[in-house]
Amino acid sequence: MKIEAEDRIIESATELFYRFGIKSITMDDVAKHLAMSKKTLYHHFRDKNEMVMKCCHQDLMNRDCVFKEIADSAIDPIHEMMNMMKHLESIFTKINPNLFYDLQKYYPEVWKMFRQFKETNMLKMIEANFLKGIELKLYRKDINIHIMARLRIEEVEMGFNPELFPPDKFNFAKVQVALLDHFMHGITTIKGHKLINKYKQIIEEE
Repeated sequence: MKIEAEDRIIESATELFYRFGIKSITMDDVAKHLAMSKKTLYHHFRDKNEMVMKCCHQDLMNRDCVFKEIADSAIDPIHEMMNMMKHLESIFTKINPNLFYDLQKYYPEVWKMFRQFKETNMLKMIEANFLKGIELKLYRKDINIHIMARLRIEEVEMGFNPELFPPDKFNFAKVQVALLDHFMHGITTIKGHKLINKYKQIIEEE
């Protein structure tokens, strides 16, 4: 019962953090959202810092599972990257631009965990994608896999930088799609370009 209650709190708190950012949400807000007393909330979490840490950890684990499912079900490496972006786009439309800023400024330990996830899970996944793509002649054989993989994951973070892309002027989901489209055309062969266009058309028709 305790685990179920904690999972419910994490799910609801994560939803609030996504919608409003982290700094603006208090423990009172979470308790009200759940129709729960603050005493019950503090029974499961020592403070807001612990709640944010557990929310982020659970969210990353969920994301990792989805990424692996996408990779396993993909027809080819380009199909995998396009489906990955489609999944991330659905998430980006729900994320408040302040979320990443709040993590970096007010929750350095949580931000460190997020960076570690990128360095291990995401980096390895993208490098594996590149290796398969080169083998299938979908990606240029002269690309530096390690450099390009790091560039790709940093592009995602860069797309959320409010100084580069002010939220009142840019749609974050569209920024991410544009960055991926530019990146993919830079590393793919002519054969790969054709597949990009094919999958883009399929996605647009869905």
